[in-house]
Amino acid sequence: MPNTTKPALEASLKKLLLHKPLDKITINDLTTDCGISRMSFYYHFRDIYDLVEWVCVEDGRRALQGKKTYDTWQEGMLQVFEAILENKPFIMNVYRSIGKEKIENYLYKLTYGLIVNVVEEKCVGTDVAEEERTFIAEFYKFGFVGIILGWIDRGMKEDYREITEKMSIALRGNITNSIHNFEQVSKK
Repeated sequence: MPNTTKPALEASLKKLLLHKPLDKITINDLTTDCGISRMSFYYHFRDIYDLVEWVCVEDGRRALQGKKTYDTWQEGMLQVFEAILENKPFIMNVYRSIGKEKIENYLYKLTYGLIVNVVEEKCVGTDVAEEERTFIAEFYKFGFVGIILGWIDRGMKEDYREITEKMSIALRGNITNSIHNFEQVSKK
């Protein structure tokens, strides 16, 4: 039987965030809303921030669902933007209450997972070392996260489809070129 406690706590957290800031929500608020005991909460999470991180990771995992290849990364990025927009009250409240760093770390994990798969796919048959593959993925991760954070900072007003298209245009062939450049350096 699947455990429904974590999703119930996620739903309660998102519901409560529509009415009060994160730093004003207590574990008692969450457990009362869910109809569970405090012990049940602590069985799954250390504190509210642990719950917030789990919610972010789960939302991201659901958003990407297999869209981590060269041919599907753009669709995956659209789904990341859509997940953020769908959870705008949650994201903005977390962003304001506990800071940009939590959202930034969540986005780093999410986009790195997307980009590293693309880099690995494009490195098949090359002599590019693991350390250099990681560097390439991290380089692009910071660019992706910077774009997304700027969009969040501006209140998520711009059309995310246009942003994703511009990212696609800017990146066209660049990951492959980066891999090629590292491969050329390693052959010297």
